[in-house]
Amino acid sequence: MTDAETAEQDVRRSSDAEVDAFLRRDSGAMARLWSDDMVVTNPLDKLVSKQTVLGLVESGVLVITEFVRQIEHLHVVGDVVFVAGSEDVVWGGKMPLAGKAQHLRFTAVWMQREGRWQEVIRHANVVSSP
Repeated sequence: MTDAETAEQDVRRSSDAEVDAFLRRDSGAMARLWSDDMVVTNPLDKLVSKQTVLGLVESGVLVITEFVRQIEHLHVVGDVVFVAGSEDVVWGGKMPLAGKAQHLRFTAVWMQREGRWQEVIRHANVVSSP
């Protein structure tokens, strides 16, 4: 197996672990998957830090009760992996659309740091219904 194939498999597993962590509301797992300097442009059109997202999860504001991620593109460039695709989520907790389903598009960048893959930046936006 090539280094790129190994990186792809590792990042796919990490992406699956991220979805699982959201469904279990496991902020500890999220913290391990995300770099300390990670930033997110979230579906509410806010640019937020890792600590902000973790705080929203821990306070029960950010809850996802159903989460299906489809990776549609993955590109490995050395120790960086670019991932893009779609997500179907049902919001819970104290989210403005709790109980509602939304379809999202996302782009994420993962980097290998100290022997493990961490997400360093993410953008997600809501796809408007036609």
